[in-house]
Amino acid sequence: MKVTRFTKCVVLVNCLVPVSLLGWDAAWGRLGANPANSAIHTTGLLSLIFLMLTLLITPASRITGWSRLTQFRRMMGLNTYFHACMHFLIFFAFDREGSLSSTLSEIVKRDYLMVGAVGLLLMVPLAATSTDGMIKRLGGRRWKALHRLVYVVAVAGVVHYYMLVKADVAQPVAFAVALGVLLGYRLVVGLTRLMSGSRIRGKAINAVAESKARPGMWSGPLTVDRVVVETPGVRTFRLVSAGSSRLPFSFLPGQYLNLSLMVDGRRIRRSYTIASSPSRLDSCELTIKREEHGIASRYLHDEVREGAVLDVSAPAGRFIFTGAEADSIVMIAGGVGITPLMAKIRYLTDIGWPGEIHLVFAVKTESDVIFRSELESLRARFPHLRVTISLTRDHGTNWAGERGRITPELLTRVVPRIADRQVHLCGPGEMNESTIQMLRDLGVPDERIKTESFGSVGLSGATPSVSGLEEPTPEVEASVTFSRSGKTKRVAVDETVLEASEDLGVDIAYDCRSGVCGRCRTKLLAGRVFMRTQAALSSLDRDEKMILSCQALCLDHVVVEA
Repeated sequence: MKVTRFTKCVVLVNCLVPVSLLGWDAAWGRLGANPANSAIHTTGLLSLIFLMLTLLITPASRITGWSRLTQFRRMMGLNTYFHACMHFLIFFAFDREGSLSSTLSEIVKRDYLMVGAVGLLLMVPLAATSTDGMIKRLGGRRWKALHRLVYVVAVAGVVHYYMLVKADVAQPVAFAVALGVLLGYRLVVGLTRLMSGSRIRGKAINAVAESKARPGMWSGPLTVDRVVVETPGVRTFRLVSAGSSRLPFSFLPGQYLNLSLMVDGRRIRRSYTIASSPSRLDSCELTIKREEHGIASRYLHDEVREGAVLDVSAPAGRFIFTGAEADSIVMIAGGVGITPLMAKIRYLTDIGWPGEIHLVFAVKTESDVIFRSELESLRARFPHLRVTISLTRDHGTNWAGERGRITPELLTRVVPRIADRQVHLCGPGEMNESTIQMLRDLGVPDERIKTESFGSVGLSGATPSVSGLEEPTPEVEASVTFSRSGKTKRVAVDETVLEASEDLGVDIAYDCRSGVCGRCRTKLLAGRVFMRTQAALSSLDRDEKMILSCQALCLDHVVVEA
């Protein structure tokens, strides 16, 4: 269940109930013979309780899996500071009668007051840097390091209480035991992560190094080990090697693989991004959206189940980020364009990359947020990961996050100093084009912007032979002739020039099969083609009537140079 502003408001009101009752009792003279001491003791006790609750939230969220608990951590911390300030102010105003010199003198004379004062002073920078703005200004690593002072504050608070009590130490000892358990849990988790993190980091670095050392493509069968429903229209397919405990190829975060599918007696080839991290050597995952008019995606969703065997060739693609390219990264995604960016996020968090990661993710509705629970969990565990999700259409819900399309105002608000950062962008072609222009207007140099697109886009500025307006229909009689080999083939409505060349044994080099790499580029000599994307073609390529064989569908009798 989503944590709403109303929920947070209810929790805050309940947090203020004890001190409100204290004020009520004070107003009606119900605090006993020494009201000041009673109020000092109560506010100090409340401060310690809220401090323990603050420290409890992280282990409780990890143990129970309720990552949304972490959204209350800041509130509990601020309540701790508020009650500690009340504790001191009552002491200053009533016990010391508002005298600064008397207060300082008393603190210097009594060790327990000195310990308590140190704890209170250390809480000041924690409270001052608790806002989102300060987190962004400090950066994830420095903010996290600063807020480790809470452990010193907790120890100071418990010691202060123990030294204050003269006879019955049961309560301070109980607090000390609770603090010991909470700090002990963190120590054990930290050591476990350090050991496992070293292993994972080593595996991840080895995987990346191996992938760089083995740039060639591997081809063969992989088995569908698991199918996970991410959203109503999106599924993740986990692929493994049937005869080995690890994948037969290595890849880099952001690369993709090619699937060769037999659909209704026809060979269909499609490229899909690997959404998992290369640090997880035993499998790879494809997260695929079911497109109503997508032959391959409909087949995968409707027909492929666990245990199915798929023909794969991998890896391919240059839309990668390993952490060595920059010291921070901004990732902007639209819909299922999150998949290559998710691979990078998973990899960077797996290896404990220290740089700032900003994800800005636009989707139509709340139900379209892919990887939502995992992103929330990662954001809770890694303060340097900032996630902003914006809904573009779901206006009738109580969504507490951003709304609307990605705008320059949104980017400058959620990503400080964006012009100084590396930006990776993946979404529909139209979104990519508009966002690239936004980034340029915000001062991001072109060399810092890397993009990958998906879906059907028109061909702006195309020559008359390359159509971006009309897709082939079943009624059209179309064929392709390869001028060098002299071979001709009548083509189906959804058959690309590259697929026709493979059927005829005409050699056209290719890599991605998704219109990104540009390796299958060839010259159009006659006829007209439709291309769903032209991401890999430059303006000069278009002027020379170059086409992408993997994208080109024939509209009539086509001749290409191959």
